[in-house]
Amino acid sequence: MRIALVTPAGPGMRNGNRHTALRWAGFLRAAGHTVDVSTQWSPDPRVDAMLALHARRSHASISAFPGGKLLVVALTGTDVYRDIHESAEARESLELAQRLIVLQPRARLELPPRLRRKVHVVVQSSSTSLMHRPVGRRFRICVIGHLRAEKDPMRTLAALSHLPGQNIEVVHLGAPLDPALEAQAMAGMAREPRYRWLGSVPHARALRWLASSHAMVISSRMEGGANVVCEALRIGVPVLASRIPGNLGLLGGGYAGYFDLEDERALAALIRHAAGDAGFYGKLKSQVRPLRGMVEPRAEARALLSAAAL
Repeated sequence: MRIALVTPAGPGMRNGNRHTALRWAGFLRAAGHTVDVSTQWSPDPRVDAMLALHARRSHASISAFPGGKLLVVALTGTDVYRDIHESAEARESLELAQRLIVLQPRARLELPPRLRRKVHVVVQSSSTSLMHRPVGRRFRICVIGHLRAEKDPMRTLAALSHLPGQNIEVVHLGAPLDPALEAQAMAGMAREPRYRWLGSVPHARALRWLASSHAMVISSRMEGGANVVCEALRIGVPVLASRIPGNLGLLGGGYAGYFDLEDERALAALIRHAAGDAGFYGKLKSQVRPLRGMVEPRAEARALLSAAAL
């Protein structure tokens, strides 16, 4: 089949949507399909199917795609936990699609019951061969997330004020998408020597930082099923995660590494526990280890081809 893969994340962008689009295009091509990746649908009678990432932001392409052809819409975190509840365009995209993809199983609960029959779960994967080798001199925490409100990106910096004297360093990777948050990151580095914000870095470099860290913090307010969590699981890095459905859907309800959303004191307590209690840290390691198979590329490829009926 000839497939139009539409994503609002254009070439050169270093975000989860772009990584997902390129990875899915690779899976579809490996299965024998022809895939055209673009940010907007351009009418082409040769195209047999569309796979669109983002119900709201790709709505113009979704609504313009010819009826009678296969239309699959993949829902992002902002789709699932905000847009489909607020945006008429996002809701129309749900209706137009023959199939819907979500990135973790709890996301389907946000959809009206009558639409859940369309839903298929595709957990994202990572092909990295890096193994977890944390640095020895300090307890390193990696934060990977662009500076935008949905990520609550300054929460780990705020937690450091509740960890005086702790031998901890925080390495923060992410593009400055919000000027106010950028100013907070710059001010944070000036006052807190244990915090470094490195801005946007190439994906391979970000993975090396992740592999060298003792733990990764994901403090997001909403996630569809974060690619960076899947990468941490693949490498074997314990995740300290905000207690939101997107993280619970990937890590499981019994995972020990959650903290309450927007609560830097709770995050600080969790960091102190992980850094100072070898038994607790070992428990986190043992809980992420069996999840590695869930984020293997072959598993994602099988789920994608099944979800898209290809």
